[in-house]
Order: sequence, then structure tokens, then C-alpha cells
Amino acid sequence: MKLGIVGLPNVGKSTLFNSLTKAGAESANYPFCTIDPNVGVVAVPDKRLDALTKLYNSEKTTPAIVEFVDIAGLVKGASKGEGLGNQFLANIREVDAIVHVVRCFDDSNVIHVEGSVDPGRDIETINLELIFSDLEVLERRYSKVARMAKMDKAAGKETDMLERLKKHLEAGNMAKTFELADEDEEAFFAEYNLLTAKPVIYAANVKDTDLKDDGNSNPYVAKVRDIAAKENSKVFVISAQIEQEMSELSDEDKEMFFEDLGIKESGLDKLIAASYDTLGLMSYLTAGPKESRAWTIKKGTKAPQAAGKIHSDFERGFIRAEIVSYDQLMECGSMNAAKEKGLVRSEGKDYVIQDGDVVLFRFNV
Repeated sequence: MKLGIVGLPNVGKSTLFNSLTKAGAESANYPFCTIDPNVGVVAVPDKRLDALTKLYNSEKTTPAIVEFVDIAGLVKGASKGEGLGNQFLANIREVDAIVHVVRCFDDSNVIHVEGSVDPGRDIETINLELIFSDLEVLERRYSKVARMAKMDKAAGKETDMLERLKKHLEAGNMAKTFELADEDEEAFFAEYNLLTAKPVIYAANVKDTDLKDDGNSNPYVAKVRDIAAKENSKVFVISAQIEQEMSELSDEDKEMFFEDLGIKESGLDKLIAASYDTLGLMSYLTAGPKESRAWTIKKGTKAPQAAGKIHSDFERGFIRAEIVSYDQLMECGSMNAAKEKGLVRSEGKDYVIQDGDVVLFRFNV
């Protein structure tokens, strides 16, 4: 899973990135301190994996991972070359989802590029820059396809769709709300890899005092939630500064910190949950003396395709999957005890893997 972090300058993007990845992206109180895209890989927190490692005394623990790309702060007019221009948007064309950090706190010591805090305006500014960037992509594609339209039926069909899509974006709409007429248009659309077609997760960045009630008393957060609801997007509330402070603590100290703040989970936990939910992902688990590991798959994946995540031979030579749910395995205390109670099932090619399944694949190549 790859996530791109976007937002205006000084909204807490790089501070959040630092805390998530501990990669040390420069963070300072002035615009454009992030000049090169910063990339960091983060392990997905999963207590089930820790418990399996302990149960099997595994030599190695391998969590699922998320890759974060931190993009320089965008400003109004970036697509026309303002600020650092929109050259960095190319870096997030390959991401699965966009994390849009929105400032939801007042602080005279932290400069706002627009001079005031207004989540609605800020979100609109970023969305317009993403739209302008997508329009550039469509213009290039249109000039290429339109030349072939008279001689090629498919090119003619794509040209018609491009004209509709451009009008849709020019009206200030996101590509994800564009209605595609048929499978041909779906295929064309997928090739463009448009930024405004990607799912968005909003990170409402608040002061630490707003964490206790999850930002419910913060009018800025309410505005972000209202916008997200209309887009059918997820929102999670964080304090980027607190996340950075927590990233320096041991697990034991973090728990005490959580208690002092009156919160139950970190911003990373919230972001992972929102990302998995938005992208329709989940994890199944494999465990043994050598390694306990989490594997990320799409919800609805059948056993052979899930096996293919481990190795293509597993999918090609799939025979069956031996499965027990994580909760049942932990209740029994061992795989043998789970087998004795008849809780380990043998499933075939049509079985749909469930979140938290502990799986042993049988295959023959």
C-alpha cells in the first residue's frame, strides 16, 4: 500500500510524515521546506502478529508495510508555476490513496500561507491544483487521440469521453465523480491514472487538547467532516506535533502518554485503519517457528490468489488451505489443540480468505 501525503505549506504534513516514518524529513516553520519528495516505509501495527510470534517462538516477524510519499506543500497557482510548481504531483500519480492533511488549529506562531485558518478554502485550493494537474494530462492525451479519431473507431469513442471528462473537471468536479458509460470507457479512464480519481483520506490536524473528544468540539474539524461526508471520504483526527513526540518514546512510555492525553490509539493506527477500509484491504496471517507474517490482500480474495501473494508457485499448484481463525487459535493455545477441537478447516479454491485467518497453504508444482 502506497499513500501520498498532500496539503498546503505549514499544515503539519512533514511533521506527520516524520512521526510516521521517523525518516527525518526536514520540518520548519516556512513554506517549501520539503523540496524533494520524501519516501518512508512503515510497518503496519498488528498485535496479532506479536502474539503469534510469541506462540510459535518465531525467529522472524514480518509485518505488512505501508509506503508514504511526502510531497512539497502546494499553493494556489501551483499548476501555473507558483511556489514550487506542480512538478511534485507526478510523484503521487502511482499512490493508492491520497492523505490530505488539513490544518484545524489556530496558532499565531505558525504561519499560514493564506493568512488565516479555513479548512474549506484550504481543501478547495488543493483540490483545484489536483484538478489542474489532471487537466494537463487529459489535454496531452486528447491532442494525441483526436488526430486518430477519424480513422479509428476506438479513438473516436475515447475523444468523445475525453471531451465530457474535461468539462466535468473544468466545472470543479473530481474525476472520481465522473460517470463512465461502459467497459471501454472504464479501460480508457484507468490508463490516465488521474489524481482526482484516487480515494482521499483527510487528516484533521488539531492541538493536543482536541484529541480527547476526537475533535468533536472543534468547528474546523466539523467542517472537514462535512466536506468528507459529501465526498464519501474518511476523516481521522491527529495532532502531528504529538505524533512526533510519541515517535521518540518506547512502547511502555507511549501507553502512559496515551493515558495522560485520554486517547486509545495513535495517529498511525487511525491512518492505517482508514486506509485499509478506504482501499478495501485486510490481512491474513501465516505463522511457524521460522516466521510469523502478515499479508495484505483485497477483501474478497479467494484462497489461491491469496497464496499467490506468497509465491506464484503457491497459486499455480494450489491444493487446499488449512485455516483457523486467529481468535480461536489463541483461545486453544496451539495449532494441535485447535485441530483436536475441530477448529482447523480444510478449504478449497472457492474459499474467500477472511481478515485474521491463520493459513497454511498446501500446494504441489
